Amino acid sequence: MPESPVDHDAALVIFRTLQQRAAAAGVGLRLPPPAPTTCCGRGCNGCVWEAWYGAVDYWREEALLKLRVD
Repeated sequence: MPESPVDHDAALVIFRTLQQRAAAAGVGLRLPPPAPTTCCGRGCNGCVWEAWYGAVDYWREEALLKLRVD
């Protein structure tokens, strides 16, 4: 089971792994969240990347639930 992402590349691995498992099982998943394009790079509190990692984790949990149920 893929763990929560720690960086962008890890998130992409999660997407790919779970999408492959879903395709093999004939389970439909919603599209993963797109990566942000508006980060200013100043390390802001509440950075768009923090929100994205939260969305990635939510997508991952939802995908894992669908793979267990369907």
